[in-house]
Amino acid sequence: MDRYKLQSLIEQSPDAKLRDLVAALLREDIIALRIRPGSKLNVNQIASTLGISRTPVAEAIAQLGEEGFVFSRPGTSGSYVLELTLNDMISLYEVRTAIESEAAALCAHKMDAASVQRLSELAEAFRDSVVRRDIRGMKDTDMPFHRMLIDSCGNPYLQQCYELLLPKLTMYQGSMTEFIARSGEQENPWLPSVEYNHISVVSAIRMRMPELARRSMAEHVDASLNFTSLSGHGADPFQALR
Repeated sequence: MDRYKLQSLIEQSPDAKLRDLVAALLREDIIALRIRPGSKLNVNQIASTLGISRTPVAEAIAQLGEEGFVFSRPGTSGSYVLELTLNDMISLYEVRTAIESEAAALCAHKMDAASVQRLSELAEAFRDSVVRRDIRGMKDTDMPFHRMLIDSCGNPYLQQCYELLLPKLTMYQGSMTEFIARSGEQENPWLPSVEYNHISVVSAIRMRMPELARRSMAEHVDASLNFTSLSGHGADPFQALR
């Protein structure tokens, strides 16, 4: 947590409620894994670090609980950051495949040329970031790519389902960029697929081929899951993040 960043947010948005700004800082640190999954959030410590009272911190944590980033453990006090496991990711990505594959197919029917061009730019930027092992670049282009597909599909029920997945999905995709950055010289055999899957999805959408778009997105989600799984070298890769 950074009190100077909080002050900057206050100066940028003087009318914003302090709890919302604190929630934004915490959310960013959770997604970026600067606050580790499963960590207990200490209200007093966070308030002291930010130089503010406990009340807006407690309210911010409650807000993150409503969003799904934070949970309470039965029989214990306090709030904890959402935990990540490979088995949970597998279950989540089964649902993600259904939602995003259908969204890609709908976009092949409905997405206008300007939006396809923007989607293509995000796909190319993501690939370049993977090649450079640029964590910030990957995080700045990965979720926006998927978010744009969902927002452009035109199906409000599909969009509502995606919103339910978003907190955990954001954290799992954020963790994958960490695994990519750490892959180093010991290449994960699924990395080339991860690099180019976004581009394959865009190509199918641009050619107005819904079935190909659906299949390309399913292959992308599968490649992402397999890449993460192999990042653990036989163990749950998320153990290293705890």
